[in-house]
Amino acid sequence: MSQKNLTNKTSAGATEICPAQKLLKSLSGKLKLEIFVLASKSTLRFSSLLRDLEGSNKQTLSTALRELEEMDLLERIVIKQKPLHVEYNLTKKGEALIPIFQQLEGLV
Repeated sequence: MSQKNLTNKTSAGATEICPAQKLLKSLSGKLKLEIFVLASKSTLRFSSLLRDLEGSNKQTLSTALRELEEMDLLERIVIKQKPLHVEYNLTKKGEALIPIFQQLEGLV
């Protein structure tokens, strides 16, 4: 694929990043790809992620989860049973990315 296909020209003549490149750049942030992979396998809970993700802390994990939500890849569900807790699942958009990442893994 040529560079020409990975960028779009804006009306001002500036080059803007293509949507696929923007998505990959967004997922390259700290912990995001690891969270995405774990969410593709099962429902996630904050406390489990904090324990399982090496190098994570509350602030970094909260930021990564919020950004994945803003990208519409994760949904946050408050479970109002005792004990009150929050679960995270992939959205339809997130689920649609699974085959793409499986193909990328096949190339490595």
